[in-house]
This record gives sequence, C-alpha cells and structure tokens, in this order.
Amino acid sequence: MTQSSSTVGAAAGYRPSATLPFAAEFRRQASRRRTQLALGFMVLLPLIVLVAFQFDSGNDDDGGGGEFSSLADLATSGGLNFTLFSLLVSASFLLVVVVALFCGDTVASEASWGSLRYLLAVPVPRARLLAVKLLVALAYSGLALLLLAGTALLAGTLRYGWEPLRSQVSAQLDPAEGLLRLLAVLGYLAVVLLAVAGLAFLLSVVTDAALGAVGGAVLLWILSSILDQITALGGIRAFLPTHYANAWLGLLSTPVQTDDLVRGCISAIAYATLFWSLAFWRFTRKDVTS
Repeated sequence: MTQSSSTVGAAAGYRPSATLPFAAEFRRQASRRRTQLALGFMVLLPLIVLVAFQFDSGNDDDGGGGEFSSLADLATSGGLNFTLFSLLVSASFLLVVVVALFCGDTVASEASWGSLRYLLAVPVPRARLLAVKLLVALAYSGLALLLLAGTALLAGTLRYGWEPLRSQVSAQLDPAEGLLRLLAVLGYLAVVLLAVAGLAFLLSVVTDAALGAVGGAVLLWILSSILDQITALGGIRAFLPTHYANAWLGLLSTPVQTDDLVRGCISAIAYATLFWSLAFWRFTRKDVTS
C-alpha cells in the first residue's frame, strides 16, 4: 500500500483526523472564564427580567413599539409569552454579543497568547484546527440560546403558569402549538445568528486581537442595523444581513408569514458561508507567527 501525500514522512500512527478532538476542545473552552460568564448570564438574564416585573408600577407607558410593545404587555400572561419577551430583549444585541464572543475569540485569543503556532506544530492541520474551533464556537452559541430560552420558559411557567400563547397579531394559541411556535422562533434566531458567527470568525482569523474581532463584528452588525433603518436606500436594504433579523415575528401571526422567514434564512446562510469560506482561505495561506 502506498501512503497518501499528506502522511508521507509522518510519524508512525499519525492520523491528521485524530488531532485536536472536538471533545477536548469543548472541554478546554468550558474551562475558560469567558465561557462560564457568558453561559451564566444567559441563565441570569431571565431571572433579572422576572424580578423586574415584580416592581412593575402598573403605569401604562405605550412607546408605540407595535409587536414589540404587545409582547411586553403580554409577558406576564404565561411562561410562553415570558420566554418570547426574554428573546425579544436579547435578540437584537445581547445574543449578537455572545455569538460574536464565542466565534470571534476562538482563534484570535490563541494568537494573542502565542499558542497558535504550537497547536499547528503538534501538528494539527490548519483546516482541521479551524473546523474544530468553529464547531465548538457554534456549539456554545447554540447552548447559550437554549439556556436563555429554557431558563425563561421554566421560570416564567413557574411564576405565571402554563398558559396559551397570546399576541395582538394572532389568535390565541394553545400551549402545545405555542411551544412549537417558540421552537420555530429559536430555530430562526439560530440561523440568523450564523451571519454574526461567520463575520466574527472571519475577523478572528485576520487579526490577533480577540477584542478587535468581537468588537468589530458587533459594530458592523450595529452599522448594518442602522443602515437598514434608512428608507432612502430602498431595495439595497434587502441585501443587508440584519434586514430580516426580526422576521421571526411573522411566526406569531395567524396565519404564519413565511416569506421574510425564507428570505432571512437564505440571506444568513449565504453570508455565513461567504465569511467562513474567506476565513478558511485566509487561514490556510497566512504566516502564523504567534
């Protein structure tokens, strides 16, 4: 049998696919303080919101927020509505920061510590190192989203009961169907946040500063959100990664509005694929000196 070109000259028993196992990297990231704090805050946030509602003075302060204000008004009507409200207050910024933290810190932090070149000297193939780190970052991002929603659902149900899902843009939904709508909202948010993950991961590859990668991704996402509010841009706004970020509200209507949901999924997957492709292309060709 002839050896493949990738293993010629390698030590006996060396298998590139066995280097840097996913489980080992997952445990390694779990021991980091930033991972523990981020996941801990996902659990803490719904509890903070729950306590805040206990101090509600009952004053009617209608800020004209449309579906957003209706969800806020109905947040205490049951565990499902409380979960939706928790996602509402988190989706536009907090979840963006958390996903950018996990995906933007993963490679840049290794470079800033000077340990990246040692990982490659094990040797871990560059493409495998990048793939494992990306998968671990996505796993923790998904875990953060599930912790937020799960804690909110549990705390909200214990406090406000297992009630139907109510909204001013839909008929009242029984708890079983409401739970399915909630899972669909989580799925859509996870897909939309892939664009954030892709952007942060790309910046993590092109810079050695973890803070720059995380902050750059968040700032660019905010810039896209600001541009999306400028109606003078017309149809150009549809190509912004944030244009369909709030399309999940269509899942609360009766019947469900799916047009923007489909467009949002296509947009997010396209952006994520582009950013990840650029990240792999750049990393497999750059000189790693840190």
